[in-house]
Amino acid sequence: MERIFKKADEAFPQKIFAHQLITIEDLQQFRKQLLDELLSALKMQSVVLPKKWLKSHEVRRLLKISPGTLQTLKSTGVIPYTKIGGIHFYDYDDIQKLLEGGKRNIQF
Repeated sequence: MERIFKKADEAFPQKIFAHQLITIEDLQQFRKQLLDELLSALKMQSVVLPKKWLKSHEVRRLLKISPGTLQTLKSTGVIPYTKIGGIHFYDYDDIQKLLEGGKRNIQF
């Protein structure tokens, strides 16, 4: 049994014969290589620094709070913000300081 496969970069067809099978070891090696590449890509992605300025919906998603709660935090001065053209912007560092300030030391 013979099949002919064409690759885009090849000018002539490559023949594959029935005795040219992929073994379980080949698949395991491919799996390991694929996982290594995916993990390295994810590590590179996690190194990306967060944005300096966040919009309201991003802050709500980050803190997992409702729009009303965010409005309360703004109006009481807990979270500082800047308003430009009707859009509220929040400094990421201010949000992190707020979260760090709320930490409690739990002893076991």
